Amino acid sequence: MRRLGLKARLLMTFTFFSMFFGAGNLIFPPFVGAQAGSRTPVAAAGFIVSAVGLPILGVVAVSLAGGFERLADRVSPRFSLVLGMAIILTIGPCFAIPRTATTSFEMAVAPFAGGAPGWLVQLVYSFVFFAVAFLLAQHPERLSKTLGRFMGPLLLILIAVLFVACVVRHTGGFAAPMGDYTKGQVSRGFLDGYQTMDLLAALYFGIVISANVRSQGIGDESQVRRETAFAGVGTGVLLIMIYGVLAYVGAVSGSVAAVDPAHDTGATVLTNLTASLFGPFGTAFVGLVFVIACLNVCTGLISTCGTYFQNRFPVVAGRRVRYRTWSAVFAVFSFVVSNAGLSMIIKVSVPVLSALYPMAIVLVALTLSHHVFASRFPRVYFWTVLLVGVVAALGCVSSLAAVFGGSLPWLDAALGLLPLYDAQLGWLTPAATGVVIGMADSVVRRR
Repeated sequence: MRRLGLKARLLMTFTFFSMFFGAGNLIFPPFVGAQAGSRTPVAAAGFIVSAVGLPILGVVAVSLAGGFERLADRVSPRFSLVLGMAIILTIGPCFAIPRTATTSFEMAVAPFAGGAPGWLVQLVYSFVFFAVAFLLAQHPERLSKTLGRFMGPLLLILIAVLFVACVVRHTGGFAAPMGDYTKGQVSRGFLDGYQTMDLLAALYFGIVISANVRSQGIGDESQVRRETAFAGVGTGVLLIMIYGVLAYVGAVSGSVAAVDPAHDTGATVLTNLTASLFGPFGTAFVGLVFVIACLNVCTGLISTCGTYFQNRFPVVAGRRVRYRTWSAVFAVFSFVVSNAGLSMIIKVSVPVLSALYPMAIVLVALTLSHHVFASRFPRVYFWTVLLVGVVAALGCVSSLAAVFGGSLPWLDAALGLLPLYDAQLGWLTPAATGVVIGMADSVVRRR
């Protein structure tokens, strides 16, 4: 059985890393460090668990199951289609893809726009950005030649330069924790790790990585899955290192210039620091980092979404729709959404992620225990996901109402009865209940 050599595995790892590491991955770790200050190590640990641990477990779970559809089919085929569509649209044209263009614009172009109309400059930039990403995504099986060999290593070099500059220049202490990180830094970091969307992306990025593995001459599907899992683990190691570096960078930035947790973002944190370290060239430096990272992820997401829809919906209204058409649809739709603005994209995405993440976590946990536990009680998939999904959906409705200035007091009161709901972990009790009911249902059906 043919296997990839060390060089080829490193190439797959860098490709995978480049697809993961984008706007959110650059924004959120520094913001964690800037707010956590002297408590950055524990806050970063919580962040890494959800932003790295969960996605890598997701990659392993999908590899073991033979694909996300097979994994989700254990609940039901209809559920697999609905959840798959929701995840793809979330990590694709509705939130994650537009965020790549918007974030890179605000960091790399807006500061130099001068007196030009901001909306017009953003329109032109996002058009060029998505055009380039679309062209790069036209051969998803060849992404390792661009992302793996060039873009990923270049991004790591730029981040390393920033880290070394921080180590050399920083001589003082760190600020006291502030904002949401005044207390409970571990749990807060864990919840903020959701914002990277990497667990959801991990469930489908394997599609593109598998195509790249096959392009290396690996024909056996079991070995393709193993090589994909190896790339996922290698990516996890890189992400842990980078998140630790960026959290430290954020802590240094917080000691240089305090941030306003209510209005600032990780982009502000990085801008403050690079301006202090590099002077007038600081903004251009961090802008370059953002453009490279965001273009990497945008390309990977367009490839993933286009491949998914080509496989799921090869024929629409009696006409065959190919990968190129689907990828163009996603690029154009994302271009339109990206011009809505970064703040609105983030505000709306938070409730949606809070609904999807618990279901994804439950599915991954059950898959990893499948051969030991879940295979003996197959109904735990249905009942656990059902109960978690109901609570998560209701929480999403409540949060969306708040985002748009409304409120549902009766729903908030009902959800508040769940243990740990205030910590956004109210889905744990329904999950445990679903396991118990699923076990009982499985025993009854076997009789």
